Amino acid sequence: MNIVVLVKQVPDSGSERKLDPADNTVARAAADNVINEMDEYAIEEALTIKEAQGGEVTVLTVGPDSATDAIRKALSMGADKAVHVVDDAIHGSCAVQTSAVIAAALGQMEYDLVMCGAEATDAQLSVMPALLAERLGLPQLSGARKVTIEGGTAKVERQTDGGFWALEAPLPAIISTWDTINEPRYPSFKGIMAAKKKPVETRSLADLGLDAGSVGLASATSKVLDFAGRPPKGEGVKVTDEGDGAQKFVDYLAGQKIV
Repeated sequence: MNIVVLVKQVPDSGSERKLDPADNTVARAAADNVINEMDEYAIEEALTIKEAQGGEVTVLTVGPDSATDAIRKALSMGADKAVHVVDDAIHGSCAVQTSAVIAAALGQMEYDLVMCGAEATDAQLSVMPALLAERLGLPQLSGARKVTIEGGTAKVERQTDGGFWALEAPLPAIISTWDTINEPRYPSFKGIMAAKKKPVETRSLADLGLDAGSVGLASATSKVLDFAGRPPKGEGVKVTDEGDGAQKFVDYLAGQKIV
């Protein structure tokens, strides 16, 4: 079972995130960048399938040179190798353009299954699995909380507000996972050291046969036109209890249209 896991490096959601005023894109260079949390669940599920059925797990990422940190995290968890698509022309690409790059990279790889997190914490679009399924002509099983591989068929339980849907599709297929599917393992010291020796192949747009003019901010299908910082937090309201504190509190909530 050869599995490709899509991994993205994103600004840490626990730290301050900013846009670059020069072009209104995410200021990644100055951010505290980490592996997308949702992708760790996809990596864990891929490793679990590999441990049960054999094969290998390959990590695929599109991003700047700094994205190697996310790759090493995935390799230290147990992935076997990685492919890193890096090209300055990709900067500012929208989801549609990025899906074309990923699809081209997958077209040069052998796989039975493509897995990814249900969403990235920076954009939270949750569209990449569907875009790739359309480009590659593959079935998409999204929002999985459980994955089972039986022969040439993938079966999943798709998380819903009221429970789950039972879905299945023939392989190869694309599966996206929620954070309810498992508990990602922590890299061991042995895994961290081993990750340094695992192969990481770098590919450019030219290697993928893509025109640099088809990606990037200039030809993106969506752009941030303007942005503003969050307004400063105003002073709070202090309610002095002189026997009528409860009523004052209710009146304040009513004035704010909270109750």
